[in-house]
Amino acid sequence: MDSGIELYSLVQLQLFGPQVKIPLMIAKLQNIKLSYKTLIAQAYHKQRDSETFAYELSEARGIKNEPFLNFVRVEFNGIVLGDSHKLDVPVDECMNYNFTCSFECSDVGYTLDDLAHKPIILTVIEVLPKEKKQKEEKTSVLGQAIVDLLPLLHGQWSFSSTVVLHPAPGSPSEIALQDEGIKPTLEVTVSVPEPLLSDSQLSESNLLAVTVETAYSVPDVWNLALGPSCSYVAALQVPLTAEKEQILLFSNGVLKMGGEREPVPRPKKWPISPLLAPDAQFIPGNCIEGELTDLEDGDLTSIEDQEFRAEAECNRKRVSWDTERRCFVDAGGAACLTRRIAECRLWPVEVMRSPQAGAAKVAVGKASKEKTQAEDEIELPFHGVAYVDLAPLLYPGAKCVRGAYVLHPFYDSDLLLKTKRNMSVLWESMKAPAAQGRPRPPSSVGSCKAAPSKVFETLKASRDNKEVARKTGKLDQCESITDAEPQVNAEGQMYADSRSYIVIEIALEKPLVPKRPPEELAKRVMELIPPRPPLPQRPAGAERAVQDYQAQIASVAAQVLEQYQQMFGDLFVPGAKPLDSATEEQRKRQLLGELNCSGKYFAFKEQIKYSVVRIVREKMLRTEAFTDAEQLQVFLSQLYVFLVDEMHAALNKTLSADAPEVQPEPLLDCSQLRHFAKEALLNEEYQLAAQYYQEQLARDRNNPSHWFDYGVFYMLTADYLKAEECFQLAVFIKQVNVPSLLMCGILSEMSGRYEDAETFFERATCIEPSCVVAWTLFGLFYLAQENLIRAEMAFGEATKQLRTAVVCSPGCRQETVYDNQTPTEGGRQEEVKFRQSLANPVDKPGELLISHTKLLWKWMVIKKSLGLRAAR
Repeated sequence: MDSGIELYSLVQLQLFGPQVKIPLMIAKLQNIKLSYKTLIAQAYHKQRDSETFAYELSEARGIKNEPFLNFVRVEFNGIVLGDSHKLDVPVDECMNYNFTCSFECSDVGYTLDDLAHKPIILTVIEVLPKEKKQKEEKTSVLGQAIVDLLPLLHGQWSFSSTVVLHPAPGSPSEIALQDEGIKPTLEVTVSVPEPLLSDSQLSESNLLAVTVETAYSVPDVWNLALGPSCSYVAALQVPLTAEKEQILLFSNGVLKMGGEREPVPRPKKWPISPLLAPDAQFIPGNCIEGELTDLEDGDLTSIEDQEFRAEAECNRKRVSWDTERRCFVDAGGAACLTRRIAECRLWPVEVMRSPQAGAAKVAVGKASKEKTQAEDEIELPFHGVAYVDLAPLLYPGAKCVRGAYVLHPFYDSDLLLKTKRNMSVLWESMKAPAAQGRPRPPSSVGSCKAAPSKVFETLKASRDNKEVARKTGKLDQCESITDAEPQVNAEGQMYADSRSYIVIEIALEKPLVPKRPPEELAKRVMELIPPRPPLPQRPAGAERAVQDYQAQIASVAAQVLEQYQQMFGDLFVPGAKPLDSATEEQRKRQLLGELNCSGKYFAFKEQIKYSVVRIVREKMLRTEAFTDAEQLQVFLSQLYVFLVDEMHAALNKTLSADAPEVQPEPLLDCSQLRHFAKEALLNEEYQLAAQYYQEQLARDRNNPSHWFDYGVFYMLTADYLKAEECFQLAVFIKQVNVPSLLMCGILSEMSGRYEDAETFFERATCIEPSCVVAWTLFGLFYLAQENLIRAEMAFGEATKQLRTAVVCSPGCRQETVYDNQTPTEGGRQEEVKFRQSLANPVDKPGELLISHTKLLWKWMVIKKSLGLRAAR
C-alpha cells in the first residue's frame, strides 16, 4: 500500500504554555537560553502512488539582545529533505515556520525496513551575521533531535513522543546545559489516516534486532597509534523476505585499550553515520543490560571461561560497536529464517579490520580505470568469523539469543562445512561496488542492495581460483582447490591465538515458534481426561439451621435422660414388669418439678432459643415484626408444627433402639500400607502388593497419589492398560498432578499418540517449571521424535534446574523420600557422579546435555527401584 505522511506548521504560539491544536502538536523546548523556543512536527498519511512524509516546524527564540536568523533542516537517510525559511526572530518574541517537506516511501524507494532502523533527523541551525566583505553567510548548528518511526510498524496510525533536542558541541544550548543542566525537549506527533500494515500483515510480520556489542581480547598488533586509518567491520546476512536477503555491515567499531570494564547499562547506537550532536546517536530507552554468563547462549559459559572473560573484559583490548540494527521481516522472511535455522543452526558473523578509504585512493583510481582489475577478488585483512548458534530461536516462545562467541580464522572450507554456505558475506558485499568503482553513502550499517562504504574500496587481491570455487558453489571443487593450495589465514589466526570473542545479541519482537499458553494446555488436558465433577456443596443456611436445631434437641434429650437416671435409676429392676400409667405420671411430675426447681428447664429453653431464631430467619425467611395478630397466629402454628416434626426426627435418631455399628480402628495407616506394598514388590510377591495397594485405595479413593502408586505397580507388572487407567484416574481427581501427567505422557508415547504425549509433558513443565524429571522426560520424548532442537531445549532447562538445585539448600532437593529407606551404595555413587558432572561441564553443550541426561536417567532408575518417587 502506498501512502503519504506530511508535517505542517502552526500559526502563532505562546512563549511558555504547551499548545495543542488538532491535528498539530507543538514540540516545546524548556530552555529559555537556547536560540530557539519551539519546534513543531506533525505527520499525515495520504493515499497516493507512494508514501510521502512531510514535516513542518515552528518557532524560535534567541539569547542575544538583537534579532538573529535561524532555520530548521529535515534529513532522512543522509538526504536533506528541505530547509525552512530563514526567519528573523525578534527578542523575547515567537516566530512561526510555515514549512513543509516530503519524501517518497515505496518498494522502489524507502521501504518499511528503512522506517525500522532509520530515524528522522531535525537540525536547528542559526545564521550568523555577515562580516564586512563576507560573500557567503556562515551558520552554526544549535542542536539535533531524532524521531523514531518504529511505532508506525506496530500498527499505530498516530503516536506522540517527547524527544530530547541534543545540543551541538560548542553551541549556546550546550553551554546552557552545562550551566543549568536543562535539556530541551520536543513533543512530536506523527499520524497517518490508516495503518501502514493490515492486521494480517502485522500478525505475520516480525521485527529482528541485531546488536553487535563488543569484541574482546582482540589481537595485540591492533594499536591506537594507527589512528583513524583503520576501520573495524562486522557483517552478517539475514532474510527480510522470501526472495531478498539483507547484508548488515557494522563499520563503526572503535578500538579501546584495556584497563576498565564497559559500563552497564550503556545505550545502544543508531545504525547511521555520526551526527553533529554526539548524544543524538543513542537510541532512547534502548540499553545494553548486563547478563549473567550462566544465562547466555554463547560459547564461553563454563567456569574456566567465566574467569577468562572477567580478565579479558577488564584488562585486554577490545573493539566496541554497541550498535543495533532493526530489520522488518515479513511473513515470507520469517518462514525463510525459520527454515534456514532448521537446516543449519550456525549463522556466520564475519569480522575484519581494514584501512580507511583515504589510505589508498590511488588503488581506487586504478580499479575504476581497469575493468579486469575490478573483477578481481578483494583481500580481507584480519578476516575472522564467529558461528552464532540460532537454534534457541526455534524454542517455543524464545525471542532472543545473546552470548559471547569465539572468533575463528575465516576459511572457505570451514564456512561450507559448518553453515552450508560457499560465499563470504564481506567478500560478496565488497565485490560489486569495487567492480563498479563507486562508493556507498557513509553509514555504519549497509545492505546487500546499497554499495558498501569506502573502507572497502581499496581492498583488492588476486584469488581467482577461490573465486571459481565460490561461483560454482560445489563442495567437490572447493575441496579440490583447498587440497591443491591450502588456505593460510595468518592474520585471522591471531584471533585464535588471542582467544578473541565477540558479544552479539539477536532478538525478535515475536517468537518464531509460538508457545502454547497454560490455558490452552489445561483445556487440552481436560479434553483428554475430563476432570472430576465438583464436590457437593455444603448445606445452605436453612439446612444448617435445621441441623443445629436437631443437634440442640439431641443435647437436651441427653441431659433430661441423665437427670431421670439420677432420680430413678436406683429403682430400676432388671426383668421387672413395665410401669403402670399412674407410676409413669408420678415420675413425670417429679422430673418436671425437679427441672423447674433447679432452673434446668429455663436453661434448656435458652439453649434451644438461638437455633429456633435461626430457623425463623433462615428457614421461614421472617426478619420483621408482625403487624397483624391473625398473621402472627398463623405463623406460630406453622412454626410449632415444624419444630415438633423436627424434634421427633431428632429424637428418633437419638433414641433409636438399633445399636450403632462400631467401626474398628484400622491397624495400619496408608503410609504403612505403601511401605508393605513396596516391600512385597522387592520380594516379587505381586499379589500381596496388589492387596496392599487395594487396601490403600479403599481407605481413600480421592487421593491421587494412591492411584499413582497403583499405576506404578501395574507398570512394574507390564499391565500398561490398567496402569494408564490408574494414572488417568489420578489426573481425573487432580488435573495438576505432575507425576501422573508425566506417566500419562509416557504411556501415550508408547501407544503412538504423540500429540497427546507432547501435551501431557508440556502441561507438566508448565505447572512446575523447576521439575527436573519433567524436563528430562520431555527431552527424551523429543529425542525419540528426532526433534533435536527441542530436545536440546528441554535438556538445557533440566540442566539449569539441576544447577540451581545444587546451589540451593538440602530442603530444595528434587526428590521426596516417602519412607525410611536409604539409597544403596550404587545409588550414592551415581548421585555423587551426577553432582560432580555439574562441577566439570563438557565443552560442547550437546555433550553436556546428553551426559547429564544419562546420569539422571540412571539415578532415577536406581531410586525408583528403592521405592523412592520424584516429587513434584
